[in-house]
Amino acid sequence: MWRTAAGSTGRLLQLCVAYFGLYVLNGIFAKVFTGGFPLHMPEVAYLFNNTLGGSGIALAVVFALGWIKLKSNRRVKWGPFMVPSEVRYIIPSGVCTAIVIPTTTLMYTLPISVMVAMVIMRGSIIVISRLVDAVQIQQGILKKRVYAEENWAVVFALLAVATNVLLLPLVTFLEGHGMHATQWVGLKPGAGRGSFDFLHSPQAMTIMGFYVTAYMIRIYIMNYFKNTRAQGIPLDNQGFFAIEQIAASLTMAAIVAFLYYGSPALNWTSKPITEFRGAVTHPSTAAILSGLPYGVLAFFSVFIFMFKGRTATFAGLVNRLTSLLAGTTATLLMFFIFGAKFPTMQDWASVFFILVAVYFLARAEKLRISELAKEGVVERRKRNRGGERAGSDVLT
Repeated sequence: MWRTAAGSTGRLLQLCVAYFGLYVLNGIFAKVFTGGFPLHMPEVAYLFNNTLGGSGIALAVVFALGWIKLKSNRRVKWGPFMVPSEVRYIIPSGVCTAIVIPTTTLMYTLPISVMVAMVIMRGSIIVISRLVDAVQIQQGILKKRVYAEENWAVVFALLAVATNVLLLPLVTFLEGHGMHATQWVGLKPGAGRGSFDFLHSPQAMTIMGFYVTAYMIRIYIMNYFKNTRAQGIPLDNQGFFAIEQIAASLTMAAIVAFLYYGSPALNWTSKPITEFRGAVTHPSTAAILSGLPYGVLAFFSVFIFMFKGRTATFAGLVNRLTSLLAGTTATLLMFFIFGAKFPTMQDWASVFFILVAVYFLARAEKLRISELAKEGVVERRKRNRGGERAGSDVLT
């Protein structure tokens, strides 16, 4: 087995490899169930079943492995119970997680440009991670600086997620001059028209607002937890995940109950609601089982976001770039296995920008490892000096 230490580059690569593989598998399942194959079902129905399976396996693991026992800075009294002080903000993080999951799929059910919605949702996480670092540095919570290499990686990562949108003006121009550019970039004719109409849709902007706000709060909380460990208290990402997952599952269960029982009373009869109620009434065993990779990759997603000794900018980029590369890989595998659509020109352009961003991240990682090594030497010297003083006092 590849043995690594907590906070090392090797451990980070292990997490990325696991996250990448599970994300590819989850992406293939999503395409199989929602892409017109024999197991086809509506996206909303797949969301319910996939999330049910994923949450179930995540809860089973955290209870089976005892992760619920969080290593806390201190314990506080809640009624008759003594609980970790961190629970007061980990629970809201779980609620935010429960908001992110349904809003992601709801964006795809609206009559808007999915392409632009995906760019905004993916790019917002990268931007939020950078903003969280800026805020926590200003607050004195984060004691590290963001390297210039990390900032360059942000630029190329945003180019990677925005390749489709960046091509829209060019496609529109060429179409206006009689050139069928959509054929060689893989976009549908007229793809540029109405792409930003969702800005005038209160429903779309509300869902997008919930998604971005929930992710902003969650990423801030994860990094607050990581950057405020007391002296001698280990970074217990497993404990954080356990409490967050329980809070998220309970919140999602409440949302499901509200939509299922409340929609008839509120006369909500739209197609997504009807499909959702049908999925609750008639769950699919196959679709539930497809959620197992999703449930396991959730561990690695959180562990990457909260990776020891790294900035939110760096960790957020690693998380998003890994998922982007996994998405293209899933599309490529679907082509070879099922004869589905081959990755488009912009997919490969995105991969190029991803590789450039990874190059800058690799340079930043070398700098960070050197910095952490120096911090470790200083810390050991402090402990040694403290031990020498204590020995001197005893002799005196």
